[in-house]
Amino acid sequence: MPTLILVRHGRSTANTEGVLAGWTPGVALDERGAAQAAALPGRLEGLPISEVVSSPLQRCQETLEPLLRARPELTAHTEERIGEAHYGDWSGRKLAELKDEPLMEVVQAHPSAAAFPGGESMRAMQSRAAEAVREWNARVERDHGADAVYLMCSHGDIIKSLVADALGLHLDLFQRISVEPCSITAIRYTRLRPFLVRLGDTGDFASLAPREEPPAGEATVGGGAGAP
Repeated sequence: MPTLILVRHGRSTANTEGVLAGWTPGVALDERGAAQAAALPGRLEGLPISEVVSSPLQRCQETLEPLLRARPELTAHTEERIGEAHYGDWSGRKLAELKDEPLMEVVQAHPSAAAFPGGESMRAMQSRAAEAVREWNARVERDHGADAVYLMCSHGDIIKSLVADALGLHLDLFQRISVEPCSITAIRYTRLRPFLVRLGDTGDFASLAPREEPPAGEATVGGGAGAP
């Protein structure tokens, strides 16, 4: 079965403003995110990508633009099921405000029981994304062969949930996974089991350096803004 390259979108204006964007329209890449996207073709140079699949949201579409310009033979297919989590009434709100919501503790410690008010549950989010990957695996293998490589551009919580699915981790453990903006995660699928071969690879170790303010012990809903 194929190898899936998962790219989280580049840093967005919502990431830097500390806003939980969700499906809010008009959320674009910021200056750093645009630079991350511009570097993506070079990072993937030499990799034979057979198909490109994208979340419908603007920040993912913008992340892929430089890659598609560099490889005009590729066309991005839009896949609703790998779009961001539907955060419902939380969409567009500041993460600093949401941290005191009782539900946030559930999202952090017991996400399989979390459902966003007016939105979807985290279990539903993972289920639709995993279903999309399995269908695309079959399609890519049928059209390009079992050794094909294809790419999906998606969002932090979606990618983390797909990694958990590939590793056989319960969704309640997915907050232990970190994927920074424009990071690359690779999963090689086989008939019996998936293999995680890259996780959150940015090619940049700046995020590991000590910070003036140590990172919080909780995972950032939506994925966070990455290294400063």
